Amino acid sequence: QVQLVESGGGLVQAGGSLRLSCASSRRTSSSYSMGWFRQAPGKEREFVSAISWNSGSTFYEDSVKGRFTISRDSAKNTVSLQMNSLKPEDTAVYYCAAARLGYGLRSSSTYDYWGQGTQVTVSS
Repeated sequence: QVQLVESGGGLVQAGGSLRLSCASSRRTSSSYSMGWFRQAPGKEREFVSAISWNSGSTFYEDSVKGRFTISRDSAKNTVSLQMNSLKPEDTAVYYCAAARLGYGLRSSSTYDYWGQGTQVTVSS
C-alpha cells in the first residue's frame, strides 16, 4: 500500500507560480511512476504530467508544456510539480498518483494509488 499526500496548493494571481509536492509513505522512486492529474469543477479528471520510474522520461499535457516541470527527489520520496505562468484555466484540484507501470501514464486507469488532492486557484 502506498499513501500519497499532496501539499503546496493555494490561491495565486495569473502569471504567478506554485510548487506542488507529493509525499509518499514508502519508497517509490525505484518502482513507481508518478503522475499529476487535475479536476476542475464540472469537468473530468485530466492528465497534467508524469515521470516514468524506469526511464525517467517526463510527459506533459500540451497546455502546460513549457510552464510546468515535474521532478522527483528519491531521497525524500517526493515528487514535485513546479507551475509557472499560471492561468485561470489551471484552476482545479490537483491529484498525485503512483503507478507500477512505466507506460500508459497519460491514462488515469494506469495508476494504482491516489492522493486526496490539493486545491489550486488562479485569479485573473
